Amino acid sequence: MASDSTEDLLVNSQRAETEDGHEVLIFGLFLVPVWTCNMTRMHRCYDEHELSEAAERKLRTHYLQPPESSPAAAEDSPVSCPVALYGQQQPQALSDRSLSPWRYILRTKPDHFPSTYTEAQCLCAGCILIQDKKPPVESHDYNSVPIEQSRVFLKRELCCDGKKYHLKPVTVKVTVGCACAVPPQVRTSS
Repeated sequence: MASDSTEDLLVNSQRAETEDGHEVLIFGLFLVPVWTCNMTRMHRCYDEHELSEAAERKLRTHYLQPPESSPAAAEDSPVSCPVALYGQQQPQALSDRSLSPWRYILRTKPDHFPSTYTEAQCLCAGCILIQDKKPPVESHDYNSVPIEQSRVFLKRELCCDGKKYHLKPVTVKVTVGCACAVPPQVRTSS
């Protein structure tokens, strides 16, 4: 029976069910945790002190990370559309020159590597319009919409021994900027 595959063991347990339900229940409860734990063993488990180094190595060699922008604001600080700044000198950063400006905020995910990253946050609901010699205005005929990029992070998950961790690649959508767009048309039934 040692050479039986997991599927064969499950088939055998189903056959035994018709003969003696009590034995099958005990066998089934024993099989599932062992099988789940064996699936986790396909990943290397790391001690707490090895984990950061292993994550950095994997990120560097398998999942290249974009350069981080320096955060300009705290996540909970108030957001306002900087229309008045558009009448002044021309800023250098793209996030400040866009008709849908944004700022960078710092995000934290303690069980992920990297655990902190910057994310763009749109500053206007509409878009800034600059027409002729009129002062700039925020127009709600257009929307500021986030531009998202999928990034791979490594999530730390507990191994079967309950003491070590393995690193699982997960995809997270991160806002990297904002764009001005025509709002979606609301369909009316005719």
